[in-house]
Amino acid sequence: MKKTAIALLLAGITASAGAQTMYDALNFSKSSYVGTARTVAMGNAFTALGGDLGAVAINPAGSAVARYSQIAITPGVNISVNSAMGTGIQSPVTGGLEGFEKNLRTSIGRFAMPNFGFSINFDTHRTSGLKNWTLGFSAEMTGSYLDDLVAKGTNSTTSLAGSLASFANGWFIDELAAENAYDMVPVSDWRAVAALQSGIIELVPLFDGQPEDMGPTDQYIGITEDAEEMSDLDGNRWWEIGLPSGAVLDQTFARRTTGSKYDYLINFGGNFSDKVFVGVNLGITSLNYSHQYYIRESAQDPAFFETGFNTLKYEYGYSATGIGVYGKFGLIVTPVSGLRLGAAFQTPTSMSIAESWHLGAEQTSFSEEHQGGSSESPEGHYEYRLVSPLRFNVGAAYTFGNIGLVSIDYEACNYRSMKFVEKSTNDNSAFDGVNTDIRRNMGMTHELRLGAEIKPLQSLAVRAGYIISTSAIPEDIEYENQYIWEKYKGDTHSFSFGLGYSSKGSFYADAAVRMTKYGDTYIYPYDYWYFDGDQLLVDTSVAVPEILSRRTLWNVLLTIGFRF
Repeated sequence: MKKTAIALLLAGITASAGAQTMYDALNFSKSSYVGTARTVAMGNAFTALGGDLGAVAINPAGSAVARYSQIAITPGVNISVNSAMGTGIQSPVTGGLEGFEKNLRTSIGRFAMPNFGFSINFDTHRTSGLKNWTLGFSAEMTGSYLDDLVAKGTNSTTSLAGSLASFANGWFIDELAAENAYDMVPVSDWRAVAALQSGIIELVPLFDGQPEDMGPTDQYIGITEDAEEMSDLDGNRWWEIGLPSGAVLDQTFARRTTGSKYDYLINFGGNFSDKVFVGVNLGITSLNYSHQYYIRESAQDPAFFETGFNTLKYEYGYSATGIGVYGKFGLIVTPVSGLRLGAAFQTPTSMSIAESWHLGAEQTSFSEEHQGGSSESPEGHYEYRLVSPLRFNVGAAYTFGNIGLVSIDYEACNYRSMKFVEKSTNDNSAFDGVNTDIRRNMGMTHELRLGAEIKPLQSLAVRAGYIISTSAIPEDIEYENQYIWEKYKGDTHSFSFGLGYSSKGSFYADAAVRMTKYGDTYIYPYDYWYFDGDQLLVDTSVAVPEILSRRTLWNVLLTIGFRF
């Protein structure tokens, strides 16, 4: 059965849909607290502390700890630094290592508003029972989608054009070349349409003596490739396809991700006898995400290519917006003087997400038969719901009078419970595959947060913090991120430091710097494929380039507030 036949059977449910993956679910479900400069400086270990507007997102009961009203704003700057380099493939031309082998360092910065809000304290003037209660609002940044990656190098073994040709195998040329091909072909195969219509790929040539009407109509070759006819003693003939001997390509892979995730919190808290503090948040999550990448190939010497190949570029863009709602409940108790214990749990978040995407391809060549061409897809749109998992956190803190304090938090979240849900129908079968992937492959994350504060002067505080977070994706699992396969290894580590000033009046100011070092990401810009007659499978025998990406995120914050 042809790949085309399978695809057309699914066209009714896939032609207008995106390609949601378990990585998308994780990416949109994760929460990384930022908060105020004080909470950031102390590693966000505030489950048992409270008293700060940045602590409300961590434990809603924290607002009731303060016996005063307050208002604060926290502007900041986020800077992402990425170092990318290929892990290396031995070149058949030079014998050295190639494949995005240049070590490149890129950075991108954005202004941010990690926190702003207020809390109003109402004193009941009781000596026991409900002594005071609070009502407040806070906007908390819980995700920063900021990354800029560029990788460059040479390749004399494989090419993006060859990858696209192997991917298109099984599709009839009349379907890929049709004027309405982008409407008829599933979104996941749009790159085959773009490659064919731009001239990056074409049908394999005819064998010597083969009639034109007997030639293949669903087997392709890239514009960077030559075909050598082979045969055996039984008369079987086939093509050996690959880059011309001695030809070298310059390759570039560039990717940029921007956006943010905010939680808008309506908070209520209560203080019972200065021993028990309770709180609840109504959280509204807002998501804005943008992701673009391109791959460029250029011939170092076009004379090596029969097609006169010069250069090509494939690009892809994706964006998503979302809004969701959840509840969070928290508790803080003070069993003995100086000791505080806290706990909180957050309900699953139901988020409505609208996404759009597009792709394009272009190439230039110098031969008469192969000249420049381009193709641009229409804008695709799709809407769905994502149910994010519940999370819980516990913490303990000890205060040493007016001298200082230490705190520790633990937070866990089981991402195996995430799921995609159709928005306009109760038939959720379109997401059966990806939801099964989530249940089989995703795991629980564990996060440990440590914080300390010392006051050398009554008005001055020195703070430090540390966070370690595990990954929800096992290290041996490769996942798809917008049609690019990746693998993640290692934990995430954050180190923070800050200073705080509190006047004798109502004014206070805090500053903090946090450095977050993420685990290693291995990126595979393209794969080679083979069509077994029923389905398209990754050809793992082809050594494709692998890029090692190491990312560090810096947060610089300043909080200005007033207590009254």
